[in-house]
Amino acid sequence: MATRVDVTPAAAAVMRSLRERHGPLMFHQSGGCCDGSSPMCYLEGEFRTGASDVLLESLRVEGVPEPVTFWMSGAQFQLWKHTHLTVDVVPGRGAGFSLEAPDGVRFLIRSRLLTEHEQAALADRRPGQG
Repeated sequence: MATRVDVTPAAAAVMRSLRERHGPLMFHQSGGCCDGSSPMCYLEGEFRTGASDVLLESLRVEGVPEPVTFWMSGAQFQLWKHTHLTVDVVPGRGAGFSLEAPDGVRFLIRSRLLTEHEQAALADRRPGQG
């Protein structure tokens, strides 16, 4: 099944740890400058999505009981709608508002273009609106 967002095993491990300590999680990708260009991890519902935000995926992460939602600003989605995103994690301090920041790691996005097959499969499954 084609997806717009996946996670690496390392990112999934950090998500499990964050979920155990904080509760249900969500991500938002704004496309802004500096820290805004990184995926930001929040408690589910802590970041208020708006009418222009797009729900790309409700990720099923092994060991996390509920889906982890991944949102993107509508303007950013228009630029990245043909892109598959993979959430990864690397050492280093990221954004101060993202839940993983105190742990000395930061989430980042690795991207590639969707294949023609993936684009066709995703055409029937429109991303959700906030």
